[in-house]
Amino acid sequence: MSHIQLTTGELWIALLSACIGTYFCRSVGVILSGRVDQNSEFFGWLTCVTYAMVAAMTVRMIVLPIGLLATVPLLVRLAVCAVTIGIMVTGTKRRLGPALLVGIACLISYVHYFDT
Repeated sequence: MSHIQLTTGELWIALLSACIGTYFCRSVGVILSGRVDQNSEFFGWLTCVTYAMVAAMTVRMIVLPIGLLATVPLLVRLAVCAVTIGIMVTGTKRRLGPALLVGIACLISYVHYFDT
């Protein structure tokens, strides 16, 4: 495999190009932000697509995980999800933190006590 060797000048050009590209896009966003209607149909559609992608990635991570999570049986992963969802829907506001902590504790407990 060959490695690309860049000179100091080429590295500076690459850095400046990345900065210009990043800040140009941010500037356009700032300029257009006052003219964008957040309640438009486009942003409604974009919100739906975003939620669908997050949901699909979450389901994929639960049903078809890779890495260490793949060593945990599917029924255990589903049980942990049920417990955390139960915590999130009960009680009052701000239940995401406790739900995440309980889910992590459940997985750690499973690995510590039952996984051999």
